Amino acid sequence: MWPDRRLLEKLDIVHPIIQAPMAGASTPELVAAVSNAGGLGSLGAAMMQPEAIRGAIREIRRLTQRPFAVNLFNYPLPAPEAEKVARMKQRMAGYLRALGADPAKLPAMPPMPDMAKQMAVILEEAPPVFSFTFGLPERGYVAALRGKKVFVIGTATTVAEAKALVDLGVDAVTAQGSEAGGHRGTFAAPVEDSLIGTLALVPMVADAIALPVIAAGGIMDGRGIAAVFMLGAAGAALGTAFLTCPENSIVHPIYRETLLSGRAAPTVVTRAYTGREARFIKNRFVADMAAAAAEIPSYPHQIPLTAPLRALGGETKNPEILPMLAGQAYPLCRALPAGELVQTLVREAGDLFAGLRGPGLGANDVDAVSP
Repeated sequence: MWPDRRLLEKLDIVHPIIQAPMAGASTPELVAAVSNAGGLGSLGAAMMQPEAIRGAIREIRRLTQRPFAVNLFNYPLPAPEAEKVARMKQRMAGYLRALGADPAKLPAMPPMPDMAKQMAVILEEAPPVFSFTFGLPERGYVAALRGKKVFVIGTATTVAEAKALVDLGVDAVTAQGSEAGGHRGTFAAPVEDSLIGTLALVPMVADAIALPVIAAGGIMDGRGIAAVFMLGAAGAALGTAFLTCPENSIVHPIYRETLLSGRAAPTVVTRAYTGREARFIKNRFVADMAAAAAEIPSYPHQIPLTAPLRALGGETKNPEILPMLAGQAYPLCRALPAGELVQTLVREAGDLFAGLRGPGLGANDVDAVSP
């Protein structure tokens, strides 16, 4: 059924549908459910401490015998930015007081994970697939992982970044279009110069490199999957579509309700919550911070500063301060179990492929190749 079978053969999966890694919004149960349905589940482990990553990998292995992926961020640590941090801390305190909270009584966020220690766990546990975003890890890491038969996927938002990943030695490249929810994977140019739509980015990357290309950004159903295959992709990564699966138990109820409401509130790429450009559903906090964009500390310094506000948004169920990462097509979210969603996506894409090819392949044939 699938026009490009390279990922199926290299990863030993049934369907080239990837549940995109979502740091802070993926669980071992979600990852395993997608993999058990024949896709590739991905653990967004970037915000997890090293031993928590180890525990999650082992829990996934308990829940599935199928391949799965683990994703980390890779970025150069910026200078401390003490003055910006101090000013932003005062600004956040003002927000909290205006909402009736005492900034001194709210818990601080624990330290950010050590990226080197996270990578050490990945090398020790050797998950079937490792993916990364935000930049280029050391070449030695990639070589060591591939030496352990780990399939390595890098993230690109431009053709130049895709070529840099090929030079690094990855096995596949995720082409992240501007429609995608969450953080931008840009690393070789300013983000404002790298917001290329999925329909433009995928064929350019597919023409520029020989490796399998995984399309990401704005894909929510079988129509999007079929479209990116026609553009040269070998796989489709969906993140926002899996946020509303019941296995994703860490998604706040207000967040889930917003995604499923059918209301198409605008999304925006903003540094408001983390200091790095990411696509969120626009709310009051995001709008307010747009006027103070120059004052926002770099990633990851902004994360602990907004942590008390984010926690308060969850406790008070306030969507105007609760961060809600989402792709532009989030109104197409469905409240389906992850395995059922995978099979629905396969049927939807299969019906479209069958229509293109004529009567030789239909929905029954798609079901026949399901795991």
